[in-house]
Amino acid sequence: MPKVEYDALVIGSGITGGWAAKELTEKGLKVLILEAGRPIVPERDYVEHVPAWELKFRGWDRREERERIQPIQRECYYACDEYSSQFFVNDLENPFTTDEGKPFAWIRGRQVGGKSIIWGRQSYRWSDLDFEANLRDGIAVDWPIRYQDIAPWYDYVEEFAGISGQAEGLPQLPDGKFLPPMEMNCAERVVKEAIPKHFDDGRMMTIGRAAVLTQVHKGRAACHYCGVCHRGCITRSYFSSLNSTLPAAEKTGNLTLRPYSVVHSLIFDSSTRRVTGARVIDGQTHQAMEFHGKIVFVCASALESARILLNSTSPEFPNGLANSSGQVGRNIMDHAMGGGAEGLIPGMEDEVDFGNRPNGIYVPRFRNVKSKQSGFLRGYGYQGSGSREGWARGISSPGLGVDFKNALRGPGAWHFSFYGFGECLPNPENYLEINPAQKDAWGIPTVKIHCAFGDNEKALLTDMSIQAAEMLAAAGAREIRPFVENNPPGLAIHEMGTARMGRDPKTSVLNAYNQAHDVKNLFMPDGACMTSSSCVNPSLTYMALTARAADYAVSQMKKGEL
Repeated sequence: MPKVEYDALVIGSGITGGWAAKELTEKGLKVLILEAGRPIVPERDYVEHVPAWELKFRGWDRREERERIQPIQRECYYACDEYSSQFFVNDLENPFTTDEGKPFAWIRGRQVGGKSIIWGRQSYRWSDLDFEANLRDGIAVDWPIRYQDIAPWYDYVEEFAGISGQAEGLPQLPDGKFLPPMEMNCAERVVKEAIPKHFDDGRMMTIGRAAVLTQVHKGRAACHYCGVCHRGCITRSYFSSLNSTLPAAEKTGNLTLRPYSVVHSLIFDSSTRRVTGARVIDGQTHQAMEFHGKIVFVCASALESARILLNSTSPEFPNGLANSSGQVGRNIMDHAMGGGAEGLIPGMEDEVDFGNRPNGIYVPRFRNVKSKQSGFLRGYGYQGSGSREGWARGISSPGLGVDFKNALRGPGAWHFSFYGFGECLPNPENYLEINPAQKDAWGIPTVKIHCAFGDNEKALLTDMSIQAAEMLAAAGAREIRPFVENNPPGLAIHEMGTARMGRDPKTSVLNAYNQAHDVKNLFMPDGACMTSSSCVNPSLTYMALTARAADYAVSQMKKGEL
């Protein structure tokens, strides 16, 4: 059988893999996506509107089974449930190891669409406060790009994906191409109005910027506020590769998508110093095979992409493909989350929410923006929301009898919560390495992850809690409860940094266009490429970087450079 060579291989079909496929196929390239997991049929696999009483365990799940086969995935408590555990990997089939006392919650989704089916949809631009941070603080290496380099690509992906939000004119959180914003409820408006009256450091509150449609957009329907987006969305009202970029790629006629294709490693040709393809284990038959392409986009997610490179050894790269710098696998980052506060907002008992809004509020970073904060570097932002307590408040409330039960029929007091996400500093001691002694269900060597938050991240969490409580007090909240959670790295599901971009091939893996310094036809635009972590959700930046990298790759192909 003659060898089939595609113009491009794309490894992974999640947020970045979908964007790579869309951009490359629309520019005329024949593209093969290699997806490790199963195909998804929304009409069959999305269960967003199935009532709990039709589920076998009434929404409570078979907890002992979940703990046995998904002990890591179940830590993603908001989504890995009886409805949606199908969109998370089996941890027994996909093992990894960590240092004792240093847990890492590696949350993974292996199916067509990847984790874009279950992501939180918060979509924010980075600013030069972020892109200049390493240079300013003398940490790690400088980003090879600035905001002006990526701003047109933010425009481009926002206009396609559909991002709802409110323009605020903040330099640290640039405005975008927004659809109409979702509305705040009355409790949120109380807190929003109180913040600028009591604090003079520029802090403010806005509605979240979310990849959820508030009007018909690109043939997709506006959100109907059912609020259970992690179960899938039959109306395609939120952005995912399954809802948006993959259908666009398929429309070109240039896309081949192969599910059940677990990538073992990449094939390197020493004579041309190019990647020529990928070694794949069929997810169902376990048969080994190869696929070939002129360029390769690795979009498997930060840790998995690094694993693929580290497993791709050769005489030229004994420590992993494109790893002459020694930086592949290093500088794992994830947002330090879980500092905040909650409380009750008095009054407004005659007000109720409409529907189940799939979005919350956002307080942009205000630490180390206009003035330097003592005690820590960088900063954090808050997500959160206001809502009325439901009947479940009766679990912890004293009461007995008919009057007590009748009281629970109506909504309770207004509750408000701030939940912080802080920037994680790049640290070469946070890294992963291949563990040849342990293999996954397909016989591929797994990884050992060495990662822990440092003093700076812990200081951010403490400050998050204090400031959240002070803002609630300023808003007149009662029963304020500050908290600092002890969440492990990984649980924010914003892992990044294992093949960082940089200017110098000696200290970085990728250049300004997500192209490997060592292997010119290899591109990595997913979370692996990040040089620092900012404090805002990174997915919109992944999208913009991927579209930019694809445009550059095609231009280089036309020039004969690849």
